[in-house]
Amino acid sequence: MAHLRSRRRLALAVPVALSLTASLGFLPGVASAAPTAAPAVRAADGPNLAYVVNTRTDRRTIESVQREITRNGGTVVASYDRIGVIVVHSANPDFGARMRAVRGVESAGATRTAPLSAAGTTDEGAVQVLSKAEASKLARSASAGKEPLEADQWDLRAIGADKAARIDPGSRSVTVGVIDTGVDDTHPDIAPNFSASQSANCVSGKADTTYGAWRPVDADHYHGTHVAGEIAAARNGIGVAGVAPGVKVASITVAQPDATSLFYPESVVCAFVFAADHGIEITNNSYYVDPWLYNCMDDPDQRAIVDAVNRAQSYAQRKGTLNVASAGNSNDDLDADALTDASSPDDSTAGTRTVDPHACFDVPTQLPGVVTVSAVGVKGAKSYYSSYGQGVIDVAGPGGDKYQIPDTPSKNGRILSTLPNDQYGFLQGTSMASPHVAAVAALLKSAHPHATPAQLQALLKAQADNPGCPSGPYDGDGDGVVDATCAGGRHVNGFYGFGVVDALRAVK
Repeated sequence: MAHLRSRRRLALAVPVALSLTASLGFLPGVASAAPTAAPAVRAADGPNLAYVVNTRTDRRTIESVQREITRNGGTVVASYDRIGVIVVHSANPDFGARMRAVRGVESAGATRTAPLSAAGTTDEGAVQVLSKAEASKLARSASAGKEPLEADQWDLRAIGADKAARIDPGSRSVTVGVIDTGVDDTHPDIAPNFSASQSANCVSGKADTTYGAWRPVDADHYHGTHVAGEIAAARNGIGVAGVAPGVKVASITVAQPDATSLFYPESVVCAFVFAADHGIEITNNSYYVDPWLYNCMDDPDQRAIVDAVNRAQSYAQRKGTLNVASAGNSNDDLDADALTDASSPDDSTAGTRTVDPHACFDVPTQLPGVVTVSAVGVKGAKSYYSSYGQGVIDVAGPGGDKYQIPDTPSKNGRILSTLPNDQYGFLQGTSMASPHVAAVAALLKSAHPHATPAQLQALLKAQADNPGCPSGPYDGDGDGVVDATCAGGRHVNGFYGFGVVDALRAVK
């Protein structure tokens, strides 16, 4: 599976966020971003690629640009007029360059390097499915008042979520949108809290709300279902429990339906706009936008990707949605002067390049206002794989760590949650840390229903518990080699930001 937070997330410090906003100069004022379609013709002299064309938001400009799109061999898939983002398909190899020369176009570029097919996340390693026999054995030994598999959920106890649920499990007026590979809403632990009216499939760049379109295409697209269970698996005497078992979850599918599960920019733009327009209070983003791990502002295609996705997520923030994203699993210092990217583009032939994470952005992780999340294991230490960075990480959450072994029946340091087809399994990654934070944010939103996204982020930071930088060298995998250096102090640092979230404090 491509970039599910095994993907790295762009998490900008305030100065970086300000420079990003200033360098792009977008952030148009918006009230509604419903897509509109327009007919067009397509040139047939090159690969059929997807593009984003970003314009001013006045109607005259958008109509003029749409005419130019048709004239230059493009077909409009969706036009999000209020944020000035138009999703286009074109086989004209000069389409991007031609559109960048059009009056009113602020940026334009291809969202992929491989042709469209007919029809990434941030987990670290393969899923470990809990067998029916193992689940039955665990359920037989469950404590009174606990879910059958809860003994293996060390993560709930680590942030006081088990105790918090007895005080306030969260409000059904709060929904967390899982922007991911799809959610199996028929799972008995998810069905009680699933919101079909706030779910859609955004893979094409235009929302499909056909009933069931939000579901994963097969059992291999398990990532979104695992994330949803971590957030809001019901306390119903079945399986596991979520951190916020009283809130609702929605599924906005953005992953390609093939084995790559790539998350292309136009799909993510659609997802943020859909979430905003359907009253979703919090989104969880355990992925990075393909095909570039980092999108460099000196490249016109990558710049257009940053511009388009930022317009959409900023629109969501202005509509009252808090966006939470994972920091990535490369154990990279996102505040470093330079990093090596050997995986981009991931939809064709990757090369090796050196990037400055202050000018080449992990999207949506490093976008302004997005909550960036690092991962910890059962001992409360940074997970060996988790990316980090002073001024980049906002908070941390349990993401699992196979080297930090819990005293649980399965002795498994990963995170246990729901899988498609009524199954359960263990995963680790910042993909798993982000939904823990999103769920705590949902508890905070339940307690403070009028809090803005900025106020929710401040509350997240205020209730977090910071263990501080390690007193000695950090060796996450125990091989005797220093793996990372923590910068900062006791209250804010590069490993944990403001600290590990605490569900119990959130409800108190």
